[in-house]
Amino acid sequence: MKIGLYFGTFNPVHVGHLIIANYMADYTELDQVWMIVSPQNPLKDKKSLLADYHRLALVREAIEGNDNLRVSDIEFKLPKPSYTSTTLAYLKEKHPDHTFSLIMGEDNLRTLHKWKNYEQILNDHQLYVYPRAVTMQEEEELKAMGKIDNSNIEHVNVIRCDEVPVMKISSSFIRKSIKEGRDVQYLLTPAVHKYLDEMNFYR
Repeated sequence: MKIGLYFGTFNPVHVGHLIIANYMADYTELDQVWMIVSPQNPLKDKKSLLADYHRLALVREAIEGNDNLRVSDIEFKLPKPSYTSTTLAYLKEKHPDHTFSLIMGEDNLRTLHKWKNYEQILNDHQLYVYPRAVTMQEEEELKAMGKIDNSNIEHVNVIRCDEVPVMKISSSFIRKSIKEGRDVQYLLTPAVHKYLDEMNFYR
């Protein structure tokens, strides 16, 4: 099978994540999309994360009934911090009958040169890239810090998916909104909203 790997802390998983995952599973050559819940992203502050098992449970609740989507805790068992290249090597060894591709936003593609073993990732795996713009100010700041490299955009293994209906929504916005007592029910699936509400998360 051809598997698309969609990495994220999913803190929490929201409808924007699910739209992207489902599009990739339904509109591309991918047979399935595995949502890989990351225990610790080297670029993010771990203090803001819900416990691993809660975030895993939230994704499981969110995709229940969709046979094209799976949730994976594979990175929970690997050394921390989690690096994509390490996870890919482990998955290739464990599932030699599958081929693995990455799903990422264009902003991540443009900073791919900062990833560990990024050249190997780019040469050995297809990358399904959806639009995810940064503001002009953010782009100028990233350029000034040498964090943007557009040379990978035209790589043979990069598959542009410009028609993905991307929503301008983030997990951090949802966390902030919940803390402020605002209504986020339409940004989450009912099951995820119920889970967060019952557990009093992010308040």
